[in-house]
Amino acid sequence: MLTGAAALRALHHGPGLPLVLPGPWDAASAKVFADAGFPALATPSAGVAAALGYADGDVPPDEMFAAIGRIVRAVDVPVTADVEDGYGLGARELVARLAEAGAVGCNLEDGDRASGGLVDAERQAERLAAVRAEAGDALVLNARVDTYVRGSGGVAETVRRGRLYAAAGADCVYPIAAPPAELAALTEGIGLPLNALAAPDGPSPAEWGALGAARITFGPWQQRRAMASAAAEARELRGGE
Repeated sequence: MLTGAAALRALHHGPGLPLVLPGPWDAASAKVFADAGFPALATPSAGVAAALGYADGDVPPDEMFAAIGRIVRAVDVPVTADVEDGYGLGARELVARLAEAGAVGCNLEDGDRASGGLVDAERQAERLAAVRAEAGDALVLNARVDTYVRGSGGVAETVRRGRLYAAAGADCVYPIAAPPAELAALTEGIGLPLNALAAPDGPSPAEWGALGAARITFGPWQQRRAMASAAAEARELRGGE
């Protein structure tokens, strides 16, 4: 029986695609999703940040890795973690911190938060290759491509980056916010399992799967929906104020 990264990697290749990965923001939500029968989970940086009282991108690395560790310890299924741009950590330290937390996969994005643009694709590929060399097969590497959220969208550039990241050792490519109509071309051009973001106003996980997505994640939406439910209950308790 496969376990850890091997189990998570195998889930990207079926049967039963698309692989739907709920996004727990704390240990309690992780247990809810695992108890519901999902075979793996994917922490969202924005959801975890909100649960910790931070804006997305502002969580100190120590707090993020501690939160990931609590989520991992709460469940018996593989957990992959969104670690944003890697927090400036070198490959060895990043892989070590993920292993210490118990995560068997991670997202690494190529957006440059300082400039609002994109990291040089060749430099990002070198970083991914260094993480792969350090982790070996013990980490499922999901390379997030930020072309569509950083104003540099388009099939050609996204495919170019995705192919570089695939050659560097990525297991999966995540063209976040890619238009549904472009997913088939991205899947064909990149040649790896693609991660799609399921959002309230977009296709359902099943619809994304029909378009060619192998993996579905939810970003902060599940945490926000849970908080909206809590807010509604709070209003009810206050008598509709």
